[in-house]
Amino acid sequence: MELYELKQKHSALEDRIKDIEQLLDVDSLKETIDTIEQKTYRNDFWDNHDEAQKTVQKLNRLKKRYKAYKDLKEGMDNLSVAIELLEMGEEVDSAEEDVDALKAQFDKLETLLYLSESYDDSPAIIEIHPGAGGTESHDWAMMLYRMYTRYAESQGYSLEVNDYLPGSEAGLKNATFTVDGDHAYGKFKAEHGVHRLVRISPFDASKRRHTSFAGVSVIPYIDDNVEVDIKDEDLRVDTYRSSGAGGQSVNTTESAVRITHLPTEITVSCQNERSQIKNREQAMKILRAKLHQLEQKKRSEEIERLRGEDMSNAFGSQIRSYVMHPYTMVKDHRTEKETSQVEKVLDGDIDDFIMSYLKQVSKEKASDGKDA
Repeated sequence: MELYELKQKHSALEDRIKDIEQLLDVDSLKETIDTIEQKTYRNDFWDNHDEAQKTVQKLNRLKKRYKAYKDLKEGMDNLSVAIELLEMGEEVDSAEEDVDALKAQFDKLETLLYLSESYDDSPAIIEIHPGAGGTESHDWAMMLYRMYTRYAESQGYSLEVNDYLPGSEAGLKNATFTVDGDHAYGKFKAEHGVHRLVRISPFDASKRRHTSFAGVSVIPYIDDNVEVDIKDEDLRVDTYRSSGAGGQSVNTTESAVRITHLPTEITVSCQNERSQIKNREQAMKILRAKLHQLEQKKRSEEIERLRGEDMSNAFGSQIRSYVMHPYTMVKDHRTEKETSQVEKVLDGDIDDFIMSYLKQVSKEKASDGKDA
């Protein structure tokens, strides 16, 4: 590796460690670790076993972050020494390997910092709904479905289609699918919101420019251990013949299931399985997750109301624009991150957008914590 290239990579890593130091507030973190450790030395610490266990778990999490940071600092110091030696004309055979190892350490710590919420390691249930506009918006919804499928593949995630209704002429009317893998919900939650496409319509004979919208809803998969009270009398269950994605044949039996939760009017459908029983089980899991999310949202809104602050509806806001005419650009309106590589993004190259969003949210939370 050339010295100039090594310096460039070292500079980029220095910028990343500054962000991490700001997010961690290293001095405060070390002080918190010392304070908690002192508590664990008290004779009465284990009198309340449950509380003591939670305290130890918190201490271990904080120590893990601090050690990861210290290891990074040590690696950066070693890299600085290697650069100095190279500038003096010395040979450093391991410089390139050291940079690669450091980058991997950075990626690991950033994932630890940015994906540490309660359900971040859960599977993600994703729904795509086209906006008004018929065939044009249906096609845009299908483009998003393809983008997320490609992204899931690139991350090594598994993807299971729960419900899929194709458009009458092109694209899709709605789709629900579950993605599973490391931090699946933690990453896909960055896609929750309204996505906007500007392009020359392939369905317009006059070749006019069209703007289309599609809504993406992302919720964590809630396992059966989470208590969600669902009464049988609050459910309406309908069955129908299913039709799969990609022109699959229509089932001859009514195996597809649609469940409506009457008090909230939340409706979920599942047609992935051949068995009506299995489709009902899967639909109930999705319903449980939606009801849990609704309850969490109500609690958050009540907290914000008591604070006297307005609560914006994330799903109703435009989070990202994909422009294919008269210029090419994808821009995230939450982070201001943008790229001209629209085709790459639509092929599933969205990790930079996701990590930029998670990074911004983490910084905002850290800032709120300091202001509190």
